[in-house]
Amino acid sequence: MLPPKDRRNRIFGLALPIIGGMVSQNLLNLVDTGFVSRLGDEALAAVGQGSFANFMCVAFITGLAPGVQATAARRKGEGKDDETAVPLNGGLVLATGLGVPLAAGVIFAAPSLFPLLTDDAQVATLGTSYLQIRLLAVPAAGMNFAFRGYWNAVDLSRLYLRTLVVMHLVNAGLDWVLIFGPFGLPAYGVAGAAWASLIATWTGTLLYFFQATARLRPAGFLRAMPGLSTLKGMLQTSLPAALQQFFFATGMTVFFAMVARLGTAEVAASNVLVNLLLVAILPAIGFGLAAASLVGQALGQKEPDRARRWGWDVVRVAVPVVSIPAVLGFLFPDLVLGIFLHDPDTLDLARWPLRLICVALPLDVVGMVLLNGLFGAGDSLRVMLVSTGMQWLVFLPAVYLVGPVLGWGLLAVWGANAVYRLIQSGIFAAIWRSDGWTRVEV
Repeated sequence: MLPPKDRRNRIFGLALPIIGGMVSQNLLNLVDTGFVSRLGDEALAAVGQGSFANFMCVAFITGLAPGVQATAARRKGEGKDDETAVPLNGGLVLATGLGVPLAAGVIFAAPSLFPLLTDDAQVATLGTSYLQIRLLAVPAAGMNFAFRGYWNAVDLSRLYLRTLVVMHLVNAGLDWVLIFGPFGLPAYGVAGAAWASLIATWTGTLLYFFQATARLRPAGFLRAMPGLSTLKGMLQTSLPAALQQFFFATGMTVFFAMVARLGTAEVAASNVLVNLLLVAILPAIGFGLAAASLVGQALGQKEPDRARRWGWDVVRVAVPVVSIPAVLGFLFPDLVLGIFLHDPDTLDLARWPLRLICVALPLDVVGMVLLNGLFGAGDSLRVMLVSTGMQWLVFLPAVYLVGPVLGWGLLAVWGANAVYRLIQSGIFAAIWRSDGWTRVEV
């Protein structure tokens, strides 16, 4: 049963701009994948592994978003409108201070580390170059996530959407120009895709600063740093979130390394499947980020029962919405996969894994919404422990067993993924029914 109309309107008002931004972001990833796929399976595998390696590096600072969002939403709920941007200031400083040395270190180490991810020398060469260029945007990515957390916390997610649309238009246009070199321009191939992403990311950062300078001075933007108590609350949320993101990204990198032992075609198919899964699941994450803001604001108003109800109400809205692409993907897998996979054998490998993903997707939504709701409450430590434990103690050993050891193929690998995600959803539902998360201070 859907929640009452007024609550649905509040949920959609927060979630739709977030969903629009996140879907557009991952549609752009699919556009990138579509462009790169025309360069061959080796290029596609290199970009897939390079993207996850980049995500692993960015993970420590993307965890700033839940910290900024939880703290800013709590201040808004407390009626402290002149302090809501102070957590954002702290997030921007941390993004810069962590991002610059991290990017520099991994750029230097990439030629030695990337070959550990694949046995294909061409994939390693292409992937190393792609990764090194992408890493130049790590500080900007961290700042963009801090801004995202803030806009979502104070019900200004439409600004997040507008900025992402501009970023994606820049990225898509540059992809075409830099990858293929039309009109006699140089064609940079895989490196061109990396440069397009780099330029688009920094463009977004500049736009966020422009918007914040124009709007947020009364809220404390660039005027004050968080006090010790606020900074402690941010770190209590941000550090576990950062570790969770890091271990997730590391786990996905390990996942692709395991899949690479099955073959380059399997890596190419999995790259497409992951991007399709992200497009399908991101509406759930968007609803989850809306839940995080609603939960944080309710707890700031000292109303834990209302916070708990917001979580379940968002679940009831999100499940039917996400079920639509799941049904379409199950019924028409070849239509979807054929956009990105041009080798018939590779498409055959991906068909039933995609259908399996679609079957599990509606139940996976429950976990995604409640996970983000817990982030909004500041209970990021339990989120990190559950997510990391399930991925590293259940999912990855299962993938290694059914893949490289038993040789059951790509369908078994993605079956393990479906089972792991469903168990995780059940755990987060059980946590949400408890009371501990309502007493977390940020």
